[in-house]
Amino acid sequence: MKKVAVYLVGVLLMGGAGVYVYAYKFLSGPAYKGPKSDHFDGNIFNNLEPMEMKGLPDVLRWQLNRDQGPWPEEKQPVSATVPKVSVGGGVEITFINHASLLIQGGKVNILTDPIWSERASPISFAGPERLRKPGVKYQDLPPIHVVLISHNHYDHLDLETLINLKNDYDPLFIVPLGVDLLLKDNGIENVKAVDWFENIEMSQGNIVHCAPARHFSGRGLGDTNQTLWAGYVMELQGKKVYFAGDTGYGAFYKLIKEKLGSPDVALLPIGAYKPVWFMQPIHMSPEEAVMAHLDLEATQSIGMHFGTFPMADDGQAEPVEDLKVAREKLGVDDGEFVVLGEGEVLKIK
Repeated sequence: MKKVAVYLVGVLLMGGAGVYVYAYKFLSGPAYKGPKSDHFDGNIFNNLEPMEMKGLPDVLRWQLNRDQGPWPEEKQPVSATVPKVSVGGGVEITFINHASLLIQGGKVNILTDPIWSERASPISFAGPERLRKPGVKYQDLPPIHVVLISHNHYDHLDLETLINLKNDYDPLFIVPLGVDLLLKDNGIENVKAVDWFENIEMSQGNIVHCAPARHFSGRGLGDTNQTLWAGYVMELQGKKVYFAGDTGYGAFYKLIKEKLGSPDVALLPIGAYKPVWFMQPIHMSPEEAVMAHLDLEATQSIGMHFGTFPMADDGQAEPVEDLKVAREKLGVDDGEFVVLGEGEVLKIK
């Protein structure tokens, strides 16, 4: 029952109640097998700090008492941009939406958690629907050299998009431990799996470090926490860009700063945090995101993971509104923690 309850939490966050029966039967992904560590007990992965997943009564309580903020009924257009083919000097970050960003520097083009599908779901007719178009049309992408995947939930690992990227660009896919098995099962061979604080050298001397996060994993009933979740620190052109992936708040931010240094830019999630009593273990509120920005001693941060898919009870505009309140409360200037519109580019020199 406990495993089922944990799974139901995941499905609700990944794809909604309408996909239970399909996920129950078909959707478990392959499991990692490897040596034990401080966050892998030989069967499942754990967070660095203890985290109790909500049980089935909590899921039902949330579903029966939902108070979701406003979202539009139809998909909203955005001002899409056509990125540069390559960025030699400095680093440029383009916000696509959700946790999908294009990071360019040192003649390397990196995508994070790319999703161009219409739903964040294992099925095409149910689950959270895209309500903002991507800020970069798929056909306008520059050549993609590296794809970073934070974990295997459907709004962060979209197989349709990944297969298209493999066919069109054959990039290197960098994933947390065990996630490589799912990609290889789907014909993606150019993939490297990494553990927290391992690193991979890309071309031109650029480096990607894997970093811890506070979350969970699973694509179906039988694979809860059997693959790892992570964030990444990229070293490009002498700049550090931190991509937090999907995560709750925790002491690990100070650990990342201690081991990998303070980032020039941190990409931090600010959405899917209501109801707080239910979401807090796995998703940061805007105030917690500002706290993470301060823990990291980031020069600048960009909010992400909001406004695209209605994953939780915060309305489409609430994360941005609450971020403004949090910045004022914690004494962080507007320009120090920004929100980009779809297609908007932040340049780091």
